[in-house]
Amino acid sequence: MIDTILLALGLVLILEGLVFALAPSRLDEIIKLIAQTPRDTRRLIGLLAVTIGVILLSLR
Repeated sequence: MIDTILLALGLVLILEGLVFALAPSRLDEIIKLIAQTPRDTRRLIGLLAVTIGVILLSLR
């Protein structure tokens, strides 16, 4: 169980780190775009991401 959690955390850190390392200027633009997106839309996107993540994990 702990191995799976560490694996998932490691994969998230790799993906997040790649964004910062490979496209830092693009990241500034993305942050501005997110800030301009309405709060309800951001909440919906987050809930959809969680739902898709749960579905993918359940298929495993």
